[in-house]
Amino acid sequence: MLFLIPISNEVLWNNMRLFLCEKPSQGKDIGRVLGATQRVNGCVKGPGVIVTWCIGHLVEAAPPEVYDAQLKRWSIEQLPIIPEHWRVEVKPKTAAQFKVIKQLLGQATELVIATDADREGELIAREIIDLCGYRGPIQRLWLSALNDTSIRKALAALKPSSETLPLYHSALARSRADWLVGMNLSRLFTLLGRQAGYQGVLSVGRVQTPTLKLVVDRDREIARFVSVPFWTIEVTLSATGQSFVARWQAPETNSDEAGRCLQESAAQKAVEQMRAAGVAQVVSVETERVREGQPLPFDLGTLQEVCSRQLGLDVQDTLDVAQALYETHKATTYPRSDTGYLPESMLTDVPAVLDSLLTTDPSLRSVMGQLDRTLRSRAWNDSKVTAHHGIIPTLEPVNLSAMSEKELAVYRLIRAHYLVQFMPHHEFDRTTAQLSCAGQHLQAVGKQIVVSGWRQALTEHQPDDVSDEAAPRNQVLPALRQGLFCQLANIELKALKTLPPRAFTQGELIKAMKNVARLVSDPRLKQKLKDSVGIGTEATRANIINGLLTRGYLIKKGRAIRASDAADMLIDTVPAAIADPGTTAIWEQALDMIEAGQLTHDVFIAKQSDWISQLIVQYQGTSLSIKVPQGPACPECGAAMRERTGKKGVFWSCPRYPECKGTLPVESAPTKGSTPRKRRSAPRAS
Repeated sequence: MLFLIPISNEVLWNNMRLFLCEKPSQGKDIGRVLGATQRVNGCVKGPGVIVTWCIGHLVEAAPPEVYDAQLKRWSIEQLPIIPEHWRVEVKPKTAAQFKVIKQLLGQATELVIATDADREGELIAREIIDLCGYRGPIQRLWLSALNDTSIRKALAALKPSSETLPLYHSALARSRADWLVGMNLSRLFTLLGRQAGYQGVLSVGRVQTPTLKLVVDRDREIARFVSVPFWTIEVTLSATGQSFVARWQAPETNSDEAGRCLQESAAQKAVEQMRAAGVAQVVSVETERVREGQPLPFDLGTLQEVCSRQLGLDVQDTLDVAQALYETHKATTYPRSDTGYLPESMLTDVPAVLDSLLTTDPSLRSVMGQLDRTLRSRAWNDSKVTAHHGIIPTLEPVNLSAMSEKELAVYRLIRAHYLVQFMPHHEFDRTTAQLSCAGQHLQAVGKQIVVSGWRQALTEHQPDDVSDEAAPRNQVLPALRQGLFCQLANIELKALKTLPPRAFTQGELIKAMKNVARLVSDPRLKQKLKDSVGIGTEATRANIINGLLTRGYLIKKGRAIRASDAADMLIDTVPAAIADPGTTAIWEQALDMIEAGQLTHDVFIAKQSDWISQLIVQYQGTSLSIKVPQGPACPECGAAMRERTGKKGVFWSCPRYPECKGTLPVESAPTKGSTPRKRRSAPRAS
């Protein structure tokens, strides 16, 4: 039997297999391998197969007013808003493509989900499938790379739909929990804020608010910091014709917990005594062999952290570049990975990957000669591989000349982290010598590299085996032995000050989000949390940070990011539990349990709904103590302006709005002591 597809006006056989991808570029890559190269409206087709795509999320969770038109006007009395039957709606901008997919699903006899291999990819596909009412057989294409060889391997090993269905349940739970928190608590605290005189929107999010608290807490720690002076003594000694440096170890009676001398007079006295003695005697010498294993291939968070530190890239820039290396250049595997480990089955691909790297870049020939292709590093571990594996080069040669400068730099980092898996451990001897001079204790630390190993291939890894208190780094000590006398060649007293914690960079914030369990102080939460649980996912953390920057809660200051006045106020306003990273990490742990089939979506959402309801009852009758920032004079009427939040971020607005529409921009966001400049227009408050 024949039927027609209206979008193409061409006849297709009844037995039609449909591949549903996430993006057009992905669809074209898969279609090429399948022989589906004939482009029609919103898809490509071949014999018995059609490949179409979603362009990201085509549908989104419906806003409250879709459930009840009266909810368009914000009111505390209407809270909590908890849908009995959840609804999604088609995004207007992509409605045409949704119509294409709906038509194709109505005609397909078999469906293969080919969206990104993660929670969000599963959600994108299955929300559309459910909305369109497709009830036919479903299989899952699980891709880790978009080069032809990887696509063919994945096509030959399609997964049953049931195997990845828990990913959808987990993503759906995440989406609905975010909706419940965002819609209810943003409305609640915005309305309470307006009662207290604050006219902006207090945006609350399940992940964004605890992420913001990390920055606020760090900024407050910096602001509270009181610098303390301390003194160090570096002594240059000579033995067997070779000089080396030792550092004075201050007595406990004159030092803090970190061993820093806090009394200048004690340090000066020690200098005088040692200078008068002129010699130091070796008390003990200990040498240990240290073996450093190779770093793992990158997960996305670690890649973002390294690129922020070494290349100065924002986390979104790194994600965009990694996505381009995956989608456009077919040079690396799927970027949104949460692990650096590799499946043991990929050991068979090693020769092909290394050969393709050499074909791509012949300058690697000398490096290739140093590799042991039979070496099995700790990266190859099935028990540590999650839904994805570490980001590594693909099986086929690529065109480096087609890459931008940023893409090439990130590609080389990813490539280097793969190559070091076939290089030996970095080995060195660390020698610690204790010396005595005029009754004062000195310590000298030396490092002698025995095997350079993998470190010669990585530039971003700096030696970290010697602490800042043992100077200088990487010196080679002479042959010292107990009882040996060393001549004092020079002595230097240094006056230093303790330094405050460093402000977060985007890369360091990503690291803190990943490792938030280490920052949790509540012993009950800490006991429940796995060390590996963070807030957000590899796929969402960059968007969370960008959202906070856009809303004016975070401010860029060079490579650092700082919290704005509005952020300080928000964190002081919302319940401690909603801002606590530990609470959100517990939720992330629950989402992992849903993915593992250990918890149901319905139970999780029911608990979230109950918790939101309790918060509404607890806070809806309270009065907030909000310090309303007073801005510059209104350029229209002269009144003291107030901060407001619009679709494009925070700005100064006349308190008589809408009668007076005077506005001024806030430089980059509401900064402490900023001096705004007048502009012609500003976004209206939402």
